[in-house]
Amino acid sequence: MVSLPSLWLPIVLSAVLVFIASFILHMVLTYHVADYRKLPAEDDTMEALRKFSLPPGDYMVPNGGGTAAMKDPAFIAKMNKGPVVLMTVMPNGMPAMGGLLAQWFVYCLVVSVIAAYVASRAVGPGADYLQVFRFAGTTAFVAYSLALWQDSIWYRKSWATTARNNFDGLVYGLLTGGAFGWLWPN
Repeated sequence: MVSLPSLWLPIVLSAVLVFIASFILHMVLTYHVADYRKLPAEDDTMEALRKFSLPPGDYMVPNGGGTAAMKDPAFIAKMNKGPVVLMTVMPNGMPAMGGLLAQWFVYCLVVSVIAAYVASRAVGPGADYLQVFRFAGTTAFVAYSLALWQDSIWYRKSWATTARNNFDGLVYGLLTGGAFGWLWPN
């Protein structure tokens, strides 16, 4: 068994590699531009919402307040009439990227620690590159990707967006597996 402290270098390196790769995937390749469509009559819609001063948070329209609404004819009529909307309201202004990037890096570290834990329990010291790569990379892929499917299943997020995010997760998993395979202790 390999101790987690002995894996500090692949943990940090894999988090850094994923952080850099995410920048390239989102800012250089720009295929994530297609993740969100422009709302028709965007200015009118924003103006209509602005008067409510909605605090940041997640909203559903219509919202029956519980499962009992599923049988309420008035709620059913609202659902049928539409629009049915799930939305996240964020604070006004440009996002504070420093804080968001810091949170993303901490998340990358957490995923790398989990990948380190799984790999350290599955393979011993001196294991070959591919064996380590397989455990660390698969664990990282699962952590970065599979939970995103829930949003497409339950909240109707575009499957194309989920597929793009899963491709990102595959890249992140490969980088994580590579870092661990390369720096695995003897």
